[in-house]
Amino acid sequence: MDLKVLIVEGGSDRKRLVPILAEPVEILCTNGTISAYHIEELLEPYEQHEIFIFLDADASGESIRKLFKQLYPEARHLYTDRLYREVETTPTKLLASILAAANFKVHPKFLAGGTHE
Repeated sequence: MDLKVLIVEGGSDRKRLVPILAEPVEILCTNGTISAYHIEELLEPYEQHEIFIFLDADASGESIRKLFKQLYPEARHLYTDRLYREVETTPTKLLASILAAANFKVHPKFLAGGTHE
C-alpha cells in the first residue's frame, strides 16, 4: 500500500492529527509562508505517493493552498470548518470525520459518538 503524505502548516497541526490517525502517514509541515521552490523541495521525495493538503482556513493557508494547486494539481485538499479557522483548534471529532472521508484510517474513539473534544 502506498504511503499517504499529509501537508500541514505547523508542528501544532501535526501533533493534533497524529493521535487521530490509525495508519502510518508522513506528515510534513510547511512552517508558514512557503515558496514554490520550497514546496517542490519538500515534496520531491514523495511525488510517487498520495498527497493530501490540510491547511488552515485563513489567508495564509489559502495562499499556500493556491501554490500547491498550481504545482501539484493531483493532490487532494482537505478543509477544516471556517468556524474553527485552524487545524490545530478544530475539534478532534471533526478532524477525524474529515480524515475518514478522505479514506484515512482513524481511531474509532475520535469519530462521532467518541468522548474526545
